[in-house]
Amino acid sequence: MNLSKNEVKKIAELARLELTDEEVITYGKQMSQVLGYMAELKEVDVDGVEPTAQVTGLTNVAREDVADAWPADEVAAALAQAPERQGRFVKVKRVI
Repeated sequence: MNLSKNEVKKIAELARLELTDEEVITYGKQMSQVLGYMAELKEVDVDGVEPTAQVTGLTNVAREDVADAWPADEVAAALAQAPERQGRFVKVKRVI
């Protein structure tokens, strides 16, 4: 599949990239090769092959997300260091 210069420019625009005319030609060839390879992969018969994310047998080792209660004196000490508080919470500027 060969991408036209206009298609490459549109992709660059969507990615907010400013490309020179040389880069449009170079990247156009490279993207066309990648898309050609993807088209080649579409032709592979995968009937009966189960989808997989990885094949090494690794499992998720993250611990369960459980909140532990702090002792009251540690909570008070932490809140005492906050520049601003609202009740038992640290008050911070809004993030937009």
